[in-house]
Amino acid sequence: MNVAQAKVGVSYIVNKINLTGALERRLEMLGMTSGVKLEVLNKKNHGAVILKVRGTRFAVGREIAEAIEIGGNKDE
Repeated sequence: MNVAQAKVGVSYIVNKINLTGALERRLEMLGMTSGVKLEVLNKKNHGAVILKVRGTRFAVGREIAEAIEIGGNKDE
């Protein structure tokens, strides 16, 4: 599953980030690495997803959200 398919208000674990180059490094600098917990706070109609990672909230576009693989509902 990817972030674009995730349910709002649920926490997940990042399995893999399928991006290359500077974009992947930027997400890593923001704290989004494999194994980290993220929570989907909101999803907008045009595809943007608002996430909470390590206490920081930020929005990613649809293409980036589809490139972040998640799994294992952290709340279970």
